[in-house]
This record gives sequence, structure tokens and C-alpha cells, in this order.
Amino acid sequence: MSQKKDYYEILGVDRGCTEEDLKKSYRKLSKKHHPDLNPNDKAAEDKFKEISEAYEVLSDSSKKRQYDQFGHSTQGGGGGGFGGGFGGFEGFDIGDIFEGFFGGSGFGRNSNPNSPKVGEDINQSVVISFLEACKGVKKKINIAYKKSCESCRGNGSESGTSLESCGQCKGSGVIKVQQRTAFGAISSSRACTSCSGKGKIIKKSCVPCKGRGFKEEISDISIDIPAGIDHGQTLSVRDSGHCGLNGGPRGDLNLTVSVTADSLFKRKGYDIICELPITYMQAVLGDDVVVPTIDGKVKYSISAGTQPGTVFRLKGKGVTHVNSRSKGDQYVEVNVEVPKNMTKTQKEALRNFENLLTTKNYEKREGFFDKIKNMFKD
Repeated sequence: MSQKKDYYEILGVDRGCTEEDLKKSYRKLSKKHHPDLNPNDKAAEDKFKEISEAYEVLSDSSKKRQYDQFGHSTQGGGGGGFGGGFGGFEGFDIGDIFEGFFGGSGFGRNSNPNSPKVGEDINQSVVISFLEACKGVKKKINIAYKKSCESCRGNGSESGTSLESCGQCKGSGVIKVQQRTAFGAISSSRACTSCSGKGKIIKKSCVPCKGRGFKEEISDISIDIPAGIDHGQTLSVRDSGHCGLNGGPRGDLNLTVSVTADSLFKRKGYDIICELPITYMQAVLGDDVVVPTIDGKVKYSISAGTQPGTVFRLKGKGVTHVNSRSKGDQYVEVNVEVPKNMTKTQKEALRNFENLLTTKNYEKREGFFDKIKNMFKD
């Protein structure tokens, strides 16, 4: 039989560590190895059980004192000690995950209603402009969240008083119910109604939080939204959600980004698409034009004889890749604007100009009519 690992070693703390150091280490490790964040990873699940077991003992002053004196065999023998495997340990059950994350009942056969549980996530949205999404921005977000009550340290009991074990369920949080059916007696478990499944009873409620163990607060927090984030993507901010239960870590803030449309630019991946209107004469004779980019204006030389729909690329003038220095490109489509509302003099000048042109000036047009002639030959 393999030797159980030292609880202090599991949590990566010294024996003389403070409660704050212990909690900080637990929060970090439980987040890293939580089964919901590591689906189908048996090693992570086993590690999470190990971490939860260690914290459940070391965070309880009475259990910690016994563990420091006797180690895993708290009764001087091989049985009855802390963490007798997954079946014998009361600090972890798969139901705890569902309770912490999804608000499920979590009343498994071996669940401990007072084990630390991760707080709920906060799901919120934020609206930013097209340029802010391309270049990154710091936004002040207003969130409403549950904060652990400082007066009772989250247990709901008035400062100076302690919780009592529920006499109905003997501190387990569940009671056994037996029903007689045609197939015989069937046993099931349900949440204890006397303690609401907590296993503990508050004799005198904390006044500031009214016995709930938390307060509802509204706060402004600054969030760094990285350059390159796109419409509909979600930014996860660790430990900015609701407070955990029984000393568990806070949940996360999931921020879904909505990007407003821009009048000049469109986005395709990390590339920028832009349309550039030019005059008939600029297309015919060529010209130096100013092209807008998300980084400012740049000059570009339009070649003589540029055709409508011509696309040219400005390398490195696109969107910055998230968490990278790489950038996409900008593609500019030329749109030759045909003049309207011309005067009689302007029309006459244009006809005179047209009369000076030859078939060599219209390569595509001449080739097109040649194809028509060949198509309808007898």
C-alpha cells in the first residue's frame, strides 16, 4: 500500500504557514486542477481530490492539530484517520463540483457540505469600438458581486459565536429516506431541511450579512482588453466572480466583447478591408493618394490606368494578433467614381477627349468585342 503524501507538501506550504498563505496556495492549485477546467483528465481529478483533502484538514484548527500530532493515523492506528481514500474521505465528492459551479445539490454519499467550494462566475458584456478592439483598451467595468462577509468570515454566524452541528443529520447535511415499494424498501438521500443541507446550524446570525455569509456589493474594476480581440469573444478574468463557500476561491468574471461597426473599415480575421474612392482622372493618369489605416494616414501611389476593383495590400497595417506582436495586412479596393450631374461644357470636353482615344487605349473593351464577333461568325 502506497504511503500517503504529506498535506503540507501537497499544498506547497511550510508547517508554520499562515492561514492566508494556506488559502492562497489552495486557491491557486484548486483552480489549476479543477475537473471542470480539465475535462477527461484523470490525473487532474485525482490531484484536485488530493488538494481538497489536504485543505479540508489543514484549514480546520482541530483537525490540523490532530494531523500535526499524529499524521494520517489520527487515532494511532491504520484506520479512522484522515483521507482513507476517495471512499472514506468526507471532504470531496463529485457533487461538490456541481454545487460550486452550477448550483446543484451536491449530496453524494461521501460529500461534505462544509468543504470549500468555488464561487459562481459572473457573466457580463462590454461594448467597445472597432479601433479599441484593434489596438486594445483599458475599460472600467461596473459589476455586482457577492463578497464574503468580513464580520463572520463567511460562515453567517455572529462574531464570537460558533456554528453547531445539526442534530437532525449529525452534521452530514443529508438525511436518509426509506420508501416501501412493490420491489421492496428503497433508500435515498436528500438535503436536511433543518440545516438546509449545510450540516451546521447558526445559533445567532451575523448582523451585517443577515446570516448569509456574504454581502452584495457593486464595484468598478479596470479590465485590460487586449489588442486583436474580436466581436463575440469572451475574456475571462480570474478570481473576479462571486465569493466561494466555506473558504473556497472566488469564481471568474467572463466578459463577452461586442464590437461596434466602423464607417471606414471592415475586419476579416486579423486583416483590415477598406474601400478607396478615386476620380476618373486619378484612375487614368495615376496619382499619389492618402489611405486611412487604423494606425493613421499613409501615402500610396496609384498607377496610371488603374481599373475599378483593383485591390492593393498594405503589409503589416492590419490588426495585432492577440498576445503577439504579429499583425495582419490591410487590403484596399479601388472604386473609380463616375462623375454625375455634368454640365454641357463638361460633357462636350469629355466627348472631345474620347474622340482622341484609340482602340489601344481600351484593351479589355477591344478584346471583349473581338470575342463577340468570333462567337457570331457564320
